[in-house]
Amino acid sequence: MSDELIAHYGTLLEQLKRGRVVPFLGAGANLCGRPTAETRWERGQYLPSGAELSQHLAKRFAYPYEDKEELARVAEYAKVWTGPDELQGALRELFDADYPPNSLHRLLARLPALLREKGYPSGLLIVTTNYDDVLERAFRDAEEEFDLLIYMTPLDRWKPGQLLHVLPDGRTIRIETANDYPDLPLVGLKDFVRPVVMKIHGAIGRAPLERDSFVITEDDYIEYLAHSDISNLVPATVRTRLTESNLLFLGYSLRDWNLRAILYHIWESQRGGRRSWAVQRNPHDLDEAAWQERGVKIFNVSLEDYVSGLAERLAVLTPAESEAL
Repeated sequence: MSDELIAHYGTLLEQLKRGRVVPFLGAGANLCGRPTAETRWERGQYLPSGAELSQHLAKRFAYPYEDKEELARVAEYAKVWTGPDELQGALRELFDADYPPNSLHRLLARLPALLREKGYPSGLLIVTTNYDDVLERAFRDAEEEFDLLIYMTPLDRWKPGQLLHVLPDGRTIRIETANDYPDLPLVGLKDFVRPVVMKIHGAIGRAPLERDSFVITEDDYIEYLAHSDISNLVPATVRTRLTESNLLFLGYSLRDWNLRAILYHIWESQRGGRRSWAVQRNPHDLDEAAWQERGVKIFNVSLEDYVSGLAERLAVLTPAESEAL
């Protein structure tokens, strides 16, 4: 392990103890824990990466062009030539299964209890662009209550989407006016009572959700970005957490223009030059340049090794009362 990564863990833990780290999970997070690089995704066993999902849809819908790993374009083709119901059916068939959580999901689900036991804020905010429900099930397996915020695509394409708040007891509330939404309980002025998981690209419609919500085609992203400045879409308490926290990107590639456009709004509203980090194995030159342009430090390690190293340090985390002495 490099000295640079060791120093990073120290900084990360200090910010976690202050409740000022927001993990961002991308499709690459689903690769964590696969036995080998050659192991392919399998329904109900291993979730697909973004490229694998794109290739699956390209084969399913006989996509005729060479760029079969361009997910938004492949999905757009499927919607245009076969209809949105066919595309949604293919996505439902893939994601409506009980995929097992991997070590990253389980660490994030255990993290609130670890922090709480040591006397630190435990109301994490976790943001994900993934459609599956594996992270949520990991939280339920850990018996950790959480609030779930899901972007719901509009039924009428000319109307903006909204966030749906799923409470720990399964009740759902559609957030009509995000800026003054009162139902995310706080400790003090800024810290959440419970962890908050926010799914900014929608989700598979498994209980208690009544329908699917997928931001996946080129048109979906255009409509999403036209209507949904993320800083205005989310409740003010979530927006404050985003602007005052360090961001930790796990399983992301910045080559995707849609993700970069969304993050642009967040980065522009951040205060005080907050540090951000990305974990990405063997990043493409374009990824490195894109991360560097935004002042994000990239660590070229596998997610498995990164999660293992973080878990070791969390296991010996110093209690808050000891640090006060």
